[in-house]
Amino acid sequence: MAIEMQEKKSNNFSKGGHGHDPEMFNHQEYSKNFDDDGRQKRTGTLLTASAHIITAVIGSGVLSLAWAIAQLGWIAGPICLIAFSVITWFTSILLAECYRSPDPITGQRNYTYMDAVRANLGGVKIQLCGAAQYANLVGVTIGYTITASISLAAVAKSNCYHKYGHAHECTVSTYYYTVIFAVIQILLCQIPNFHKLSWLSIVAAVMSFAYSTIGIGLSIAKVAEPHHHARTTLTGVQVGIDVTGAEKVWRTFQALGNIAFAYAFSNILVEIQDTLKSSPPENKVMKKASTIGVATTTLFYVLCGVAGYAAFGNDAPGNFLTGFGFYEPFWLIDFANICIAVHLVGAYQVFGQPLFAFVEKLCSDKWPENEFITTDHMINLPCCGQYPFNWFRLVWRTLYVIMTALIAMIFPFFNEFVGFIGSLSFYPLTVYFPVEMYIARAKIPKFSATWIWLKVLSWACLVVSLVAMAGSLQGLFESVKTYKPFNNKH
Repeated sequence: MAIEMQEKKSNNFSKGGHGHDPEMFNHQEYSKNFDDDGRQKRTGTLLTASAHIITAVIGSGVLSLAWAIAQLGWIAGPICLIAFSVITWFTSILLAECYRSPDPITGQRNYTYMDAVRANLGGVKIQLCGAAQYANLVGVTIGYTITASISLAAVAKSNCYHKYGHAHECTVSTYYYTVIFAVIQILLCQIPNFHKLSWLSIVAAVMSFAYSTIGIGLSIAKVAEPHHHARTTLTGVQVGIDVTGAEKVWRTFQALGNIAFAYAFSNILVEIQDTLKSSPPENKVMKKASTIGVATTTLFYVLCGVAGYAAFGNDAPGNFLTGFGFYEPFWLIDFANICIAVHLVGAYQVFGQPLFAFVEKLCSDKWPENEFITTDHMINLPCCGQYPFNWFRLVWRTLYVIMTALIAMIFPFFNEFVGFIGSLSFYPLTVYFPVEMYIARAKIPKFSATWIWLKVLSWACLVVSLVAMAGSLQGLFESVKTYKPFNNKH
């Protein structure tokens, strides 16, 4: 049964997503089921928001941290991890204040990052924000497809090494596993919106804790081995021994991009905040969730990075669970890689849903009379109740997943891709827009002490992002030169 009329009715009292008819709120039944913007009652809590953040932050980035610290060394490595953590936490607190405008508690809701920029900055910055945010979301979903397929292929390789010995040439193509991951995503992408993902994020967060803990435990066990002699240094990989001078510079830059990617979640922070109940105020809950999420992930990141570097030294693999620094116990390696794949199934959705919603809203606004795009049909699913089926959602989301899978097959470069996406998104989404919106909202005078140090922070992060992007692009270029498409064995 079509529910297009129901949507139009909702639009009558929620024009533009902000206004409402005051008389509607006199009805107790209405206020039980709908929020102040006319949308269905939000049910998100501190727990679900924290789970969303942990799912988004502890992703494939954690797997490259041992390699990143190997490039930077014992001094600069941990310092960079902590610095990125503090900056991400600080700017997420600023961004949490932008969910409602002009008042952070009673103002109109901004459903997306772009809405927040529109309400606080306006002008061409809206388009710049949209381009940065959605390009990053596409890149992250491609990166997660690459990582999940490599992890699943690592399970097959682990069993091969266990059966035939570590010296055996166990070649496993990632293509088959990319297709499996894509099929799973095609099914999950039919979840209508971000508000229905809480259970998936909680499962994914548990998985991220599991494989991070396994990685830390295996690293500590390797360090504790009687004849363990991993070579570590204060400055990381050594020029003339491990790398050339030019390679040292490029790898250092790429390592910064990998760390930046590991902390990326600002691009979906507003969307996560939009899932929260209005009481207590969303900004207060989101600040707590950001603090919990960033603090938790930083603890795991430092442990993974430091323990991984101590275990492998300057020879740390790009991915410390799929690079086969560990071979035994093979079943534990298998379990860890399965946890990575399950986690990335959920993380793909957390990052993909805001993009899906943006495209679908854009199309429905442009072609409001097109029933293929705007009409939902309610169907009964066993054990799931009623499901709003939409033909446009089915077709376009399926095509999107296929596109990300094809790109992941053609360019399966883990460290380089992760570094590039991290450098691309860190400055504009994690630093620039939150700082600029805070300055505009708080009406901070130009050249005041607060204005100056915020600008210094912003410009410093721009420099870091640029050098990280340069290092990652150089790494991608080198990988592409030596890569043979469609002969991909890992």
